[in-house]
Amino acid sequence: MKKKLIYTCTGLVFLFAVTNVNAQIQKGNILAGSDIAGFNLGLDKGGNFNMIINPKAAWFVKDYTAIGTYLTFGFSTATGAGSDVSYGIGALGRYYLTHSDPANMVQRSTFFLEGNVGIEGDNPSVGDNTNGLGIGVGPGWTHFFTSSLALEALFKYNGIIGFGSSPTSNNLNLSIGFQIYFPSAKVRSMMKAEKANMQQ
Repeated sequence: MKKKLIYTCTGLVFLFAVTNVNAQIQKGNILAGSDIAGFNLGLDKGGNFNMIINPKAAWFVKDYTAIGTYLTFGFSTATGAGSDVSYGIGALGRYYLTHSDPANMVQRSTFFLEGNVGIEGDNPSVGDNTNGLGIGVGPGWTHFFTSSLALEALFKYNGIIGFGSSPTSNNLNLSIGFQIYFPSAKVRSMMKAEKANMQQ
């Protein structure tokens, strides 16, 4: 089992290292990564900890347009104050605003719009909680360092409509993250190679 995990991780690292310029915002490619908002680790006695992590994956159904899925998990705690937990899972869509050559974005930046809908919850230790239908929308910015790796910033409205001590929850989040862009053909070939290795 350990060997299989090592082979898989090594293969993915190699895949990201050799991905060429075509691995960006054109049809047939994939993005995967995560945004992080509000990460804070208190180092003093009685310090607090909080973070929101938002992994996502999406497939480019056509140039500049990606559809996929997301997860959200938020956790905050402080000594004597209890814990706040938020969660979410659902579908997302992105539209990139650049209309230059989508296969030649290295060392370039572009703006995008992202929207999502899913099942979400916001459950603080003190105050109102809401669980139900989650929606989000907002603008983002991507800068490609290489043909595969991009730094992103996303400013997004997130709302929940449902049940709990409050029927609605609303907030604005500014998050930063990294996304990896790569061709789906390479992913399929890597999976086939890994499957062949496992059968040996």
